[in-house]
Amino acid sequence: MIVKNPKFEISAVSPKQYPKNDLPEIVLVGKSNVGKSSFINTMINRKKLARTSSEPGKTRHINFYNIDEKFYFVDLPGYGYSKMSKQEQEKVGTFIEQYLLNSKKISLIIFLIDIRHSPTENDRLMYNYIISCKKPFLILANKADKIAPTKVIPTCENLQKELNPLMDAAMLPFSSEKKIYTDDVWDYILKEDIIL
Repeated sequence: MIVKNPKFEISAVSPKQYPKNDLPEIVLVGKSNVGKSSFINTMINRKKLARTSSEPGKTRHINFYNIDEKFYFVDLPGYGYSKMSKQEQEKVGTFIEQYLLNSKKISLIIFLIDIRHSPTENDRLMYNYIISCKKPFLILANKADKIAPTKVIPTCENLQKELNPLMDAAMLPFSSEKKIYTDDVWDYILKEDIIL
């Protein structure tokens, strides 16, 4: 998919700040620094639309990126960042939960995990939470460029067995660095009629 005019629209912390239209929303969840903002930039072929940082915990709001007036990529704050105060973590957790439970426009949740590591306890909690939301979701094993190309598919299969033993959730590898899996993700989004 060729994206022509993506734009950052708003940072929100409460429902009254969410965009007031009916565009579908593709939501990104994952631990701090797993690469959610880089994923957006790679998918839309831009370098800096979504702000990235090597320092975890930088995203503290729900950021809405309007993609050609067709849908939003919605970047949620990452979880598991230990340097955030407990009070801040609770505050961020509350507005993430409020958004995931209350938004009627979520058409897909993309759950990013790090291909190099077994799912953490927080990853498992998030996975179970996503299941309970009863919304379509896709698991992305990010940072696939960090392991040998021949190990990417077997590693994805092992991660899926750990996180999703029933093997009933879709999982794809991804790499913002190499950009070789972007078409697979667009194909999935378009094939599943996530956006019209």
